[in-house]
Amino acid sequence: QVQLVESGGGLVQAGGSLRLSCAASGSIISIKTMGWYRQAPGKQRELIAGVTSGGTTNYADNVKGRFTIARDNAKNTVYLQMNSLKPEDTAVYYCTAEIRVSWFSAYDNYWGQGTQVTVSS
Repeated sequence: QVQLVESGGGLVQAGGSLRLSCAASGSIISIKTMGWYRQAPGKQRELIAGVTSGGTTNYADNVKGRFTIARDNAKNTVYLQMNSLKPEDTAVYYCTAEIRVSWFSAYDNYWGQGTQVTVSS
């Protein structure tokens, strides 16, 4: 069984910073892409950043230059450093990972439980 556990959310003033972490644990053979999504009230979940096992990153336009995604393959952990936060960044943030749990299975998507980020003006 695989679990993704997020941490690091909270309340911050506009212009501030937060760092989210997401650790994958369980019967993991390998992890391909890891990423972060967010969902604000009344809005669809959106992809904001992703990182491949080789370290290639991609970002949504609305966070580019402010957020940085990184991963530690040895720890099966992905991070999201969020700087210059704005009230519109307020959302529940979810991590996701493509994980293979056996040599005979394909990669499946797994999700964390979500962590709330609130940015006050």
